[in-house]
Amino acid sequence: MGIPVDFYESLGVTRSVTPSELQAAYRKLARAYHPDVNKDPDAESRFKEISEAYDVLSDPDTRRKYDAFGADFRRVPDGADPEAWARAQRPQRDRGPRGAAQSGPADRSSAGFGNGAGDFDFDDMFDGIFGGRQRGGRHPVLGANQEAELLLTVDEAYHGGRKSLSFNGPGGPRTFDVNVPAGVTTGKKIRLAGQGAQGTGGGAPGDLFLVVRLSPDPRYRVDGSDITVQLPLTPWEAALGTTVAIETPGGDTKLRINEGTSSGTRLRLKGRGMPSTRSGPGDLYAEVRIMVPKSVSDDERRLLEELAASSSFNPRATP
Repeated sequence: MGIPVDFYESLGVTRSVTPSELQAAYRKLARAYHPDVNKDPDAESRFKEISEAYDVLSDPDTRRKYDAFGADFRRVPDGADPEAWARAQRPQRDRGPRGAAQSGPADRSSAGFGNGAGDFDFDDMFDGIFGGRQRGGRHPVLGANQEAELLLTVDEAYHGGRKSLSFNGPGGPRTFDVNVPAGVTTGKKIRLAGQGAQGTGGGAPGDLFLVVRLSPDPRYRVDGSDITVQLPLTPWEAALGTTVAIETPGGDTKLRINEGTSSGTRLRLKGRGMPSTRSGPGDLYAEVRIMVPKSVSDDERRLLEELAASSSFNPRATP
């Protein structure tokens, strides 16, 4: 496959495209032209073209070199000056026989090259740098990095461990055994080296990044490394104080409730949130919710009526 006229045109984007916009454009085209999906005879060549374009433009260093030197970027050694390269590519009408410049010694001198006979040739220089083996051949291009979602329960993210993942990428369905670090949270990425898109021209494959997302859990709410659990209490438990057992991802634990605890109070258990290998574990918060029975017995009603008659407490009074 030859080098496209313009990699940006191949992907249908402008030169100011952002990395996220570039990835979105590539994914859209890759889905449309993948040979497993599109049976058009030209689909495979089109798919290879857009894959090569994305491989080049998705790498910041390679993209800068392509922007500076265009289709010849693979032949240009690191550190080459774009203006000097452009001068070397002037049309043959501005040059005489191979290596003999027409503008005289002053022109050779201003370019900073020459051996006194005017027979310097940039192609010969590149042949020396690359050993003459890359000219006209395919240059290895690294495979593109890919992303896939890794959906975890709160318990799986808290404890970590091995998890099997099926990923349906451009190369077809694949299954991985993933080592999930304990304490990962939504947005964290797990890198699988060499499991991304295949390279071209003998280039190494890219990496696969698994983006973690925690599934909703009726028991826990995760915010960063902190975990919140709901703690239902009866009115008398909240008023008199008590000790209750609460469920956490790390196992059940007991929590002391002070007398006079109101609904909405957040009780903190330091270090009982999500584990973390960098900034330390998060905290666990028990959020109090005072619950009342939907129906009461005759004895309960009598006691509640006695409490209502003897208590001077008014929660609606201004403090």
